[in-house]
Amino acid sequence: MSTNGDSRPGRDSRPDTDDTGDAAESSYLVGLHLAGRRVVVVGGGSVAQRRLGLLVASGAHVHVVAREVTPAVEAFATSGQITLAQREYRRGDLADAWYAIACTDEPDTNAAVVAEAEEERVFCVRADNAVRGTASTPASARYDGLEIGILARGEHRRSASVRNAVLDALQSGALPMSAEPAAPGVALVGGGPGDPDLITVRGRRLLAQADVVVADRLAPAELLAELGPHVEVIDAAKIPYGRAMAQQAINDALIDGAKSGKFVVRLKGGDPYVFGRGYEELEACVAAGVPVTVVPGITSAISVPSAAGIPVTHRGVTHEFVVVSGHVAPDHPDSLVDWPALARLGGTIVLLMAVERIEAFAGALMDGGRDAGTPVAVVQEGTLRTQRVVRADLATVAQRVRDEQIKPPAIVVIGAVAAFTPDGR
Repeated sequence: MSTNGDSRPGRDSRPDTDDTGDAAESSYLVGLHLAGRRVVVVGGGSVAQRRLGLLVASGAHVHVVAREVTPAVEAFATSGQITLAQREYRRGDLADAWYAIACTDEPDTNAAVVAEAEEERVFCVRADNAVRGTASTPASARYDGLEIGILARGEHRRSASVRNAVLDALQSGALPMSAEPAAPGVALVGGGPGDPDLITVRGRRLLAQADVVVADRLAPAELLAELGPHVEVIDAAKIPYGRAMAQQAINDALIDGAKSGKFVVRLKGGDPYVFGRGYEELEACVAAGVPVTVVPGITSAISVPSAAGIPVTHRGVTHEFVVVSGHVAPDHPDSLVDWPALARLGGTIVLLMAVERIEAFAGALMDGGRDAGTPVAVVQEGTLRTQRVVRADLATVAQRVRDEQIKPPAIVVIGAVAAFTPDGR
């Protein structure tokens, strides 16, 4: 492994070669500290484009020389992240450089760049013929303070495959980052809409470090199966209109666990701050002196419609979408929603926790002036194998929900986009 580089691997640097050009020596892998140092990239096509992001992120002073550049390379220059000389390469362009990359589509130009680099004692990657350069770049990734690089003697797919496997193992917790236990505290982790693959990388890593997991009913259940036998799992299910663990009891479980020296993960469905009472839990922990980390999650309000082939916005159709909680009826004194104003909007309305009262919500929107023929889609258990989609309009959706026996969890999408289908018709 190396500790730096970009996403395309190369062959071994400075190899001895036989007549076929195959490398006969191993590389000496090293990380380059390029912050504040001049790096010259000759070429402005897609190969250069792939390398610029990491070079800029490293703090290098990147200078690109190319007759033509891609729009993305031009954007780097326009934003001031790199400097650009839009012309042919000239001998002397590597002056004061610490590192160079030759990535034009002209072998003679690339060879000339490498030759100048040799004379100037500047390490140079040659993208079109790795063994003819003096350096090579690995398949690389960055993860939680680590920089990972894999070289496989020019076997690009193999190095990328191994890099991906290492990264996956780190993200899942299968490859421990450290033998040290996590510091006591609480992490509020959004588990995403249901599919366990849709939790964030950071969320999955923190879950793998947990001593205690306080899990919602909508948190991805399959993730709990990955936990070690020593992990205590507390069921904080909030079943609609049924039994539920009181919020104060949840707060106490988080605080008591952390104060006993444990790392506690509060695993929620969706995002902790989208109708998830995440901020209430943060307030309780802070008041008790418990450190809290908040890990955003993919909210079901956007991801579930997407999984059903429904965009919440679409050019020329809607420029707005509103996410509304349906946990209380429109006429309930605790309702904070201005339903008449909502009805007058022309965009998309996404209702969460609304299935049990769908007739009341549809009626309120029609009473406020929303067309009874407005398309509606109801997505049950979105992103899971059991996902179902029921389509109707405002006038018929309540009956369709009853006929199809739709139950929570389900997302209701109201507006022109609700008529869209995954095949684009």
